Amino acid sequence: MSSNGNGCLKANVVAEAADPVIETTTRSAAAAEEANLSNGNAAKSFKLKIFVGYDPREDLAYEVCCYSILKRSSIPVEVHPIKQSDLRSKGLYWRERGPTESTEFSFSRFLTPFLANFEGWAMFVDCDFLYTADIKELTELIDESYAVMCVHHDYTPKDSTKMDGVVQTVYPRKNWSSMVLYNCGHPKNRILTPELVNSQTGAFLHRFMWLDDNEIGSIPFVWNFLVGHNQVDENDPSTAPKAIHYTTGGPWFEAWKNCDFADLWVKEMEEYKQDKEGVSLKKMVIH
Repeated sequence: MSSNGNGCLKANVVAEAADPVIETTTRSAAAAEEANLSNGNAAKSFKLKIFVGYDPREDLAYEVCCYSILKRSSIPVEVHPIKQSDLRSKGLYWRERGPTESTEFSFSRFLTPFLANFEGWAMFVDCDFLYTADIKELTELIDESYAVMCVHHDYTPKDSTKMDGVVQTVYPRKNWSSMVLYNCGHPKNRILTPELVNSQTGAFLHRFMWLDDNEIGSIPFVWNFLVGHNQVDENDPSTAPKAIHYTTGGPWFEAWKNCDFADLWVKEMEEYKQDKEGVSLKKMVIH
């Protein structure tokens, strides 16, 4: 796994990829496919494409997020960074950064269906996530009747700044777009071209205004568990987070080193650093 967040961006107009794609197929997924074939079944090849927002200020957060997904996945996945510098060099992103954009991927995230060639299902996720469960569980929630699926947060930030001092903005459907399953082939999502993403307002994009409300499916909050907002009920195992979102800032920032669930992230980070050449990364095929 590259320490600078490099990865290729697959898109129908993107030229030859210069960077590696991180791909992993675990033994259980391979065994399941082999069993299907031995039983004479036509095995359905499902490989989830995951696009992770990349910002150079949060390089380590990006690496740990990818690591947490890959080491727990029992299905084939591809992990790609949404990296603004790459998109600009390929002529896919050209809008100027506005004062309310807290990360480099504030708007480029909406290129996810385009980068997936408008085919199948793909996930976008912010880099400030830590996965504690197998991504296969999330894919089992996919419903083809929806154009997108996400956690329908009712969230109003308590602080006026976040991360390393950037301004905290408040708007309807805040954090809905921070983790999204896209039905990339859905006709409504074909509007998400570079031309539209580079020209539309933040309100239009972050509120999914190209869709009707009944086309936005809901996912349990544990898949986008907002630190400092969502709560765990010790008497209800269903409230335990499967994907922890350090939305106001994670322990890679000095100001947030003691935030809730900081210990889990630090443990994962230490394991990632120790395991760069270890068992978990040996499951990955680097192209």
